Amino acid sequence: METSQFRILVLDNFDPWRRFVSSALQARPDLHLAGQAKDGVEGIQKASELRPDLVLLDIRLPHVDGLRVAKFIRKALPDARILFATHDHDAELVSAAFRDGAHGYLLKPDAATELLPAIDAVLRGEKFVSARVNR
Repeated sequence: METSQFRILVLDNFDPWRRFVSSALQARPDLHLAGQAKDGVEGIQKASELRPDLVLLDIRLPHVDGLRVAKFIRKALPDARILFATHDHDAELVSAAFRDGAHGYLLKPDAATELLPAIDAVLRGEKFVSARVNR
């Protein structure tokens, strides 16, 4: 029996975060780290090339911010899911993220317990919002 594998692209300029995500994904054979990018421009290019199932995206990116990257991805790859992973928990920003195409919003400080459940929820087509986000 073949297990489907979901391809994930990580867009974040913080190396330790990308390493953490890579390590977390290795524990799951159904999740594959398809690629990584350090800024918005590179992220848009990699998303176009790799056509991931899910993009794990920071809001604060160099060159092109995560909200603008999300808008591009929603237009270019309408089937791709977008999960923001950030330290920002302002309600206005969360609303903007969902308006711009997000399927989930994860707070990085809670990633140890929420990263994989967030990815699973978003891949199932459900919305995900970290428990500590101001709603």
